Amino acid sequence: MVQSIDRAMSIIHVLISDENKSSWSISDIADRTALPLSTVHRLISTLMKYGLIMQIPETKQYKLGYTWMEIGLQLLDKIDMRAVARSVMERLASEVKETVYLSIPHGTSAIVLERVEGPMTVRIIDNLGERIPLHIGAANKTMLANMDPAEAASIAAQLIPEAEARRELLERLPLIRQNGYAVSYGEKTEGTASVAAPIIGHNHKVAGALSIGVPSYRITDERLALLIEQAKLGAKEISLKIGGLP
Repeated sequence: MVQSIDRAMSIIHVLISDENKSSWSISDIADRTALPLSTVHRLISTLMKYGLIMQIPETKQYKLGYTWMEIGLQLLDKIDMRAVARSVMERLASEVKETVYLSIPHGTSAIVLERVEGPMTVRIIDNLGERIPLHIGAANKTMLANMDPAEAASIAAQLIPEAEARRELLERLPLIRQNGYAVSYGEKTEGTASVAAPIIGHNHKVAGALSIGVPSYRITDERLALLIEQAKLGAKEISLKIGGLP
């Protein structure tokens, strides 16, 4: 049984071994796996039965079946982003000595989903479950910037009645998306600053944001550069863990 599984997985690995080659002939598979042709044929027949491999009728070559996609999507649905992010947030809070937040988009607002407090006596605290309009704060702007532009414009129209203010926000979003981070000062609470990076999940869709809250008086140019770098690295790590692309 174990030998059959090993051999079947060797076939699967061949089928995904070359990103420029979408399908393989049975003889090529046999050559790459060093298995007898009869064994490869038997294993492929079984894998096809479960949709793990499919044959292209026109060429008689083989490629991965759609069952893998179904399995992958089911796993993604079951990923608890809060649990995945917690270890990253704890490490980040320890390294930068500030409070770290995880936010997720919900309609025209964001919800503070998780918080890891820094060790400093003076620190920034937003409440878990708090809803913050998506145009306020660094975390929310990174999420808005990584949405479809039409969706972002629709949200902005609902949140900002003044045309000029709305235009200014929308003009800032492409640069935020390009840079991979946002910084805000006192937008929600006076005397505070925030640095944030987007969490990008499956299908390149924004899944949330990782942010660091800091009292404004602790921000220097050197400190700001460090916080930006750490926020981006943490958000990227979470993105990869929930199925996003590097």
